[in-house]
This record gives sequence, C-alpha cells and structure tokens, in this order.
Amino acid sequence: MRVGVARETTPGERRVALVPETAGKLAATGFEVVVESGAGAGASFADEAYTAAGATLGDPWTADLVAKVRKPSPDERARLREGQLLVGFLDPLADREGVEALAARGVVAFAMESIPRITRAQPMDALSSQATVAGYKAALLAAEHLPRFFPMLMTAAGTVPPAKVLVIGAGVAGLQAIATARRLGAVVTGFDVRPVVREQIESLGASWLDLGVSGAEAEGGYARELTAEEQQAQQAALEQRIGDFDCVITTAAVPGRAAPRIIPATAVEAMRPGSVIVDLAAETGGNCELTVPGEVVERAGVTLVGLTNLPATMPYHASMLYSRNVQALLSHLAPEGTLALDWSDEITAGACVAGRKEVPA
Repeated sequence: MRVGVARETTPGERRVALVPETAGKLAATGFEVVVESGAGAGASFADEAYTAAGATLGDPWTADLVAKVRKPSPDERARLREGQLLVGFLDPLADREGVEALAARGVVAFAMESIPRITRAQPMDALSSQATVAGYKAALLAAEHLPRFFPMLMTAAGTVPPAKVLVIGAGVAGLQAIATARRLGAVVTGFDVRPVVREQIESLGASWLDLGVSGAEAEGGYARELTAEEQQAQQAALEQRIGDFDCVITTAAVPGRAAPRIIPATAVEAMRPGSVIVDLAAETGGNCELTVPGEVVERAGVTLVGLTNLPATMPYHASMLYSRNVQALLSHLAPEGTLALDWSDEITAGACVAGRKEVPA
C-alpha cells in the first residue's frame, strides 16, 4: 500500500502528517511511503531525513492513501480520486459541506477527531496528543505575557511571591497546563464542572476551586454542556473569585459546537491590571466574552491571548506525536501494508466520515 504525505497548505500550519521516524517504521512493515518535497520543512524535518528512513520523494496525491494534518482545500480535494483514502483532521462536525464534497468524489475519508475514545484506540488519539501540546504552550504563553515572575524568588532585594494561576477545564490540555504552570513555579488552582476530575487536578499539586457548579461527564470523556441557568451561576461565582488570580487558562470545549462562554466581560474587569487570560477555545469562539480569535489584545488592563492552532507553533514534537497516531491508525487499517477494512470494527467504522463501505485492497 502506498501512503502519500502531503505538504500542508493551511496558512500558519507547520506540522506534517508523518515524520521520518514513523515513515521508516511504516516502510519496514510493508508500506511504501511517498513524501512531497518540503512537507516536513516547517517542522524541521528535511527531505534527506525521509529518504534516509526509507521513504521516497514524489507526488503524494497518486498514493493509495493521502495523510494530512488539516482538511484538504478545494484545490486539494480536486486532486483526490474515487476509492482513494484520506486521513487527517477533517472537522466533520463543523464542516459538513467539506465532508460531503469528499463523499461526492468517492473518497474514503477517516477523521482523526472521530476515532472512538476506547482503550485499544488510545495510540491513535490525536485529539489528546495535540491537546497535550496546546496545554503546554498555553502555560508558556501565560508566563510570557504576565509582567511578573511565575515562581517565588528569594533575593537580596527581597522575596517575590509566586504567580497564581487558574486553569478552567481539566481535560488533557487543562491537566498539561496545570502540570507545566506548576513546573514553572506558579501556585495553581484547577476547576472543572466534572467533580470526578478533582483527584486528577490535586494529584498534580494544584488546588481545587469549588464554584458550586457541577455537571455529569458526557460520552467520550467530555463535560456535558451546561444549561443556561448553570452557565449563569458559574459565571457569577467565577466573577467573585477571578480577581484572586494573575493568570487564567481556559480550555472548555464542546465537540462540534461553539465554545461555552465562561468568563463574561464583567469578570475580566474584576481582574487586576497586568493579569492574563489564555483562551485555548479561541478557535471556536472563545471561553471569554472579550477574546479575539487569532489575536492578543488588552481589555481593561488585562491581556487576552486568543491565538489559535497552538500545536502548529511547536511543530517538531506536535508532528512527532501526531505521526505516531497516524501510524497506529494505518497499521490498524492495513496490517503489514495490505488494506483490510473491517466495517464491523468500531475504530474503522467510527473514524470513517465519508466513502464507500467496500474498498478494493
């Protein structure tokens, strides 16, 4: 089976679907890997590294399967043919038009974000791997924009108290943000509407913030969407407590929907001048009412970081982790390099968002 690795064309996207390490492993297990020249350059992987690993340089769009990070552009879709396989982040819940266009061309498309969150699919869980990168970078951005130290420092000029950081949402990104902020020396507090994650927050050395609002865990490990009344109660409680913190990192998201609004403008105004909010949900509208997606702005003396696609800002390791997810999926779909799609399998059927149910090997 020939696997093509395409160069990403989305502005600002520096990741690559397969790195030389995983391309070499696939080549050693029966796959033929064709890499578009320059595909890994943005992530610091040279063409020579791919050829040394056993891949070849060429046109990835002629392969049996095309591996990407981001969904294909209209021009890229036009290069796909009937029966060809596509793997990548395809945004199936928000971009139905794009998925339908792939189906119309007869492309068999597997969305990395649609892989079931079950135990045997964990090596393929690209949402978690990229959330790890985003949570780490969020803590670094908070430290960068805060006009004070994160750790406590004892100097001849006196003692500098540590920064106080609040992380809202204790999924993969939130837990990584907590761990990173702790390593940087901040005093960290975590909050989530799912009481079940309190133990995970405290196991990282952070405190638990009780706002008196809780909800059950939904399918896939996400928090269920709060009702309007619960959201109002959460915002009111947060507004009373948010002024205690120097930095707030928000990570709350609902798959396929706009990000829940957690921090109203009045809560931002309650924060001290120089405080920072890093909104990891900016790409879907933001958890803060004043977030501007894609920008860093200042409102009421508070810096709001609404940068999007944070994994692309750390492309080397983000690509390495994503590449291992893709390798695991390819090995599942084509054991030893031979395509064997089993539509009764939960992973295969769950990840497929477009295409026929019978594909020739």
